[in-house]
Amino acid sequence: MSKCEQCIVRQFNSLKHLSKDELIRMSACKTSKIIKKGEPLFLEGEHLNGVFCIKDGICKVSKISDNGKNQIVNLIKKGDLIGERSLISEEVSNLNAVALDDLEVCFIPKSEIIRDLEKNQNFTMDVLKNMANSLKNADNLIVDMAQKSVKQRLAETLLKLQTKFGTTDEGYLDIHLSREDIGNIIGTATESAIRLLSEFKKKGFIEIKGKNISVINETELHKVSSGF
Repeated sequence: MSKCEQCIVRQFNSLKHLSKDELIRMSACKTSKIIKKGEPLFLEGEHLNGVFCIKDGICKVSKISDNGKNQIVNLIKKGDLIGERSLISEEVSNLNAVALDDLEVCFIPKSEIIRDLEKNQNFTMDVLKNMANSLKNADNLIVDMAQKSVKQRLAETLLKLQTKFGTTDEGYLDIHLSREDIGNIIGTATESAIRLLSEFKKKGFIEIKGKNISVINETELHKVSSGF
């Protein structure tokens, strides 16, 4: 089990603001585990009582509506923290987090991290900044769902995926999403997502090979995303 003070992943999140002593103390009480592809990291209604640091892999964060539809609200990647809200609020989680591929995660209990929030101002401000950013993204998602067409949302999503996850040596998006997942991100049925992807491919905006998608024409996708 790697030690927090030696872990490269912490450089990508708020833990970079902790001192060596704070990291050594945290390392002594954290737990590490592997979550297999398709398994939940946590489910709606659970008390998290701490934060998860994603050491490797990607997980999808979603909310299931009353009519059973699954809306993916975020994709969490290597280096990200998840569960920060549990540090501030006593409420149970309102979201589900499921492994998109095999996840390697470390769990830091709330009782341990609260000490650092109280004593380390830079750490606290960075956690708050990330929470504020999550709120901003949630606001944007609400507006996009209400005002943008499914086609606009798909174009925007493909561009965002390229920015966030980059591309492989072959030029494909470095993330494997099922057609159902794509539908759950843009808020439409799987069949509609498949139809729109096919339309984008015919127009030369993207290339598709199995689950692999490559963005070919960013300019045209930006136009579609903006409603042109």
